[in-house]
Amino acid sequence: MSNKKERLFDEFKAPTAQEWLDKIQVDLKGADFNKKLVWRTNEGFSMQPFYRREDVLKLKTPEALPGEFPFVRGNKKDNNEWYVRQDIMVDDVKAANAKALEVLNRGVDSLGFNIKGKDVSADLVAALLEGIECECVEINFSTCQCHTLELAKLVVAYYESKGYDKEKLVGSFDFDPLQKMLLKGKDVEARLADMAELVETLKDYRHIRCVAVNSKALNNAGAYIVQEMGYALAWGNEYLNYMVEAGVEPTLAASKIKFNMGISENYFMEIAKFRAARMLWAQIVKQYDPKCDCACKMCVNAATTTYNMTMFDSYVNLLRSQTETMSAALAGVHSIVVTPFDAPYETPTDFSERIARNQQLLLKEESHFDKVVDPSAGSYFIEELTTSLADVAWKLFIKIEDEGGFLAAAKNGTVQDDINATNAKRHADAAQRKEFLLGTNQFPNFTEKSEGKQPLTCTCCCAKKAEEQAPYKAISASRLAADFEQLRLTTESAKKVPVAFMLTIGNLAWRQARAQFSSNFLACAGYQIIDNLGFDTVEEGMDAALKAGADVVVLCSSDDEYATYAVPAYQYLNGRAMFVVAGAPACMDDLKAAGIENFIHVKCNVLDTLKEYNAKLGI
Repeated sequence: MSNKKERLFDEFKAPTAQEWLDKIQVDLKGADFNKKLVWRTNEGFSMQPFYRREDVLKLKTPEALPGEFPFVRGNKKDNNEWYVRQDIMVDDVKAANAKALEVLNRGVDSLGFNIKGKDVSADLVAALLEGIECECVEINFSTCQCHTLELAKLVVAYYESKGYDKEKLVGSFDFDPLQKMLLKGKDVEARLADMAELVETLKDYRHIRCVAVNSKALNNAGAYIVQEMGYALAWGNEYLNYMVEAGVEPTLAASKIKFNMGISENYFMEIAKFRAARMLWAQIVKQYDPKCDCACKMCVNAATTTYNMTMFDSYVNLLRSQTETMSAALAGVHSIVVTPFDAPYETPTDFSERIARNQQLLLKEESHFDKVVDPSAGSYFIEELTTSLADVAWKLFIKIEDEGGFLAAAKNGTVQDDINATNAKRHADAAQRKEFLLGTNQFPNFTEKSEGKQPLTCTCCCAKKAEEQAPYKAISASRLAADFEQLRLTTESAKKVPVAFMLTIGNLAWRQARAQFSSNFLACAGYQIIDNLGFDTVEEGMDAALKAGADVVVLCSSDDEYATYAVPAYQYLNGRAMFVVAGAPACMDDLKAAGIENFIHVKCNVLDTLKEYNAKLGI
């Protein structure tokens, strides 16, 4: 009996990269490799369909260790714990305090209090924190920028009155004047003068940060991942440089900055984003020569995006926010806020907030995401993504620095124009289904009604007046689904919701496929859909359509058969309903010459087409 130890798979020869490529080319059967399999990202670089060990050997990221500079693998060495955060609007201080105490008993260990500037007072702070063990919970405060310093002093006075251990207190103050410049176009440069005093007020509280970079605002306005990341780095560097110039010691200055970033739907790219952002921020801080590498750690509170959330089929928002939360958790962020699924159309209910909390608790208690440090490390794909994303984000950062820094870019409107252009492009892509929103522009719920729900938007006259008078450009944020939702609400408000009848005839496979496509297409506008198994003649189908009260009749068949069926069907209908052909057949010009105007196919602009149909139907 041989004593030689055998290793699993030793008898199999590892294929080379070229052998993989050769096999792929065979399977593609002549199709273009680059067009079919290479992923051209919105971030400006391409990703291959597979990576191998030799691809990663040339990268630097796998050489890093958890908890060590440049922190690409996370800020911790022994676990992947993060804070489960819930934000609370303080309209009534007693109610806010009661809610805080309740959610702390339901799995939350990080609170975010949003306080109106006019309400800031010592009594409010005392009432708000009554019964909360501040040494055991992360507490974050947000208020009007002109009251943040005042609030910080009041909170510090409260902590000192309670005799809390400063080393055990964790939290933040949301001082970010530049966010208002970006979102409202307001001139807030003078407010930056409060920054040094704010840091001085909190210098003895090592774990309380007070200067915020709210790049989640860019994410919620539709920014691509590289835009959010690159601008966030420039944004943070602007504040860091300002503090150092104001006399704040670099180590202290860096330790007071907190990044509030968004999480978009791009699962693997988001994992790479947080890893790459930590690495680049560490390199930036290092240039200020801090006393220790710990100052180079990037503290990130991640919030699931509202940009891709929908009012219709809103439970799909749970799927979106769950994968987004997974991305941030696997990437090792400091804390996570999950936006409740009903946020687009109402103040979140107790039910939706409970589900949002449980989405994080599930990842901890059932999936154990908090136990393993940087679980994505070593993945050839994610390591390559991290490096590629870092490269393009760094180029954007350098571009902004060369133009005078983030403040100068915000004044010039460079950032706002870039984000607004991306938002416009994404809305155009959604209109053409180049970007999918499940339940909105693809596979909508045919029978769903709004039932009184309306998108939450600010339409107050004072907001519009302030925007008109603003000295700088502003970011125009609108959810990706907003256009389709407005279209559907318009349809619902009509005296009669249009009935779309699928006249299926001819080739079985083609008629079924086109009926399904057309049903999904027209349901995006909220039309009532009537599908059918098939008809023997167009006359039989048209009679059935008219009997059903159809406002729109869609002929569904094969391209070849349209030459036979389309014109007789159109003539038989004789204007008694709108006539649509599903597809773009070779005989389209002949059909148009016969008077047929309406065709729906994959190259259509869905939104514009449906708006046109509504107009023709008098809606």
